[in-house]
Amino acid sequence: MNDAYVIGASMIPMGKHRESSYAGLAAPPVRQIIKDSEIRLSDIGAIFCGHSFGGMLTGQRVATHLGLGHLPITNVDNACSGGATALQQAVRTVRDGTAEAAIAIGVEKLTQFGGGTLPLVEEDPEVQIGMVMPALYAMRANRYIHERDVGIDVLGNVSVKARRHGARNPYAQFQSEVTLDEVLSSRPIADPLTLMQCCPTGDGAAAVLVVSENLRRKLGKPSMRVKASVLHSGQVTDGYRNMLYPEISFKSAQDAYEESGIAPTDLDVVELHDAFSIAELIYYEALGLTEEGKSAQFLLEGNSTYGGQVVVNPSGGLLSKGHPVGASGVAQVVELYWQLTGQAGTRQIQDAKTALAHVTGGGIAGVDHGACAIHVFERAH
Repeated sequence: MNDAYVIGASMIPMGKHRESSYAGLAAPPVRQIIKDSEIRLSDIGAIFCGHSFGGMLTGQRVATHLGLGHLPITNVDNACSGGATALQQAVRTVRDGTAEAAIAIGVEKLTQFGGGTLPLVEEDPEVQIGMVMPALYAMRANRYIHERDVGIDVLGNVSVKARRHGARNPYAQFQSEVTLDEVLSSRPIADPLTLMQCCPTGDGAAAVLVVSENLRRKLGKPSMRVKASVLHSGQVTDGYRNMLYPEISFKSAQDAYEESGIAPTDLDVVELHDAFSIAELIYYEALGLTEEGKSAQFLLEGNSTYGGQVVVNPSGGLLSKGHPVGASGVAQVVELYWQLTGQAGTRQIQDAKTALAHVTGGGIAGVDHGACAIHVFERAH
């Protein structure tokens, strides 16, 4: 198996881009990574485009804006994991030698729905009884408060940290800090979650260029090595499900650490799937950043921010940066690339060497999540 490297990464600011098409959103970051890497178009062997609501041939529509043709273009629908799944396919293509270079795109335009929760598959029995995402995570939050014997202030402090990080990120949808009182007093969404504890809907796009070791040396650009690329689907469970034990993320993390040879304690930076405040607390434990039952303490002691054990979501995460679902998994990797190559500006983590990206996608009756993708990276020399 060949090594794969990320050698170019770009994204557009997340937000409301109501006048843009899917191709109009995604073409600029793809154009930017081609320019920055100075790769020849003829060296690009494949494109993988992750999205959920873009319709048919989204990747091909992006490619027509760039003059890229006569190469395999694959469109990936995997809910919130769509972009990360596109990256996983790009990595696999380079690792197995099918191509020297592959582009992974993530793009989504959620303003097309005019607001509200994301449309889900109506045939799903849990959707039929109202199990939209805010309701599901509210149930997890209530269970967490009960079992961990903590107050709602712990949940609110996740959003406070996210907004503090996002205030440094010019690509974030929200770029201002908030207080705990502002978070807890914002409009109720699904008890105990308030508006500022839920990720905003919006539009966005991101792209990364994955290349072989041979091409990396020829191009001579800053890069990070892909140490692990893991994709799992959820396991069907009848009856009781432990809402504080997302088995798909636990299992994916275990496999990613085994593949990479990197332990949770070795990580300098993590971008994880914080679609709701409670999610970050649960995923601290699932990713092994802290022991089970210790996530509230981990947060409140400052272990997940600058100066702590590991900086979690320096981009501001989905809570601050926004969550255009198909784009989010690639946007996470763009942030990690900037961090490991020293291009993160005022939010730069000093001497960051190792990083992990985690994203989950989709709710299905009887399954924790439909998909989970985890990537581990290290700074290349």
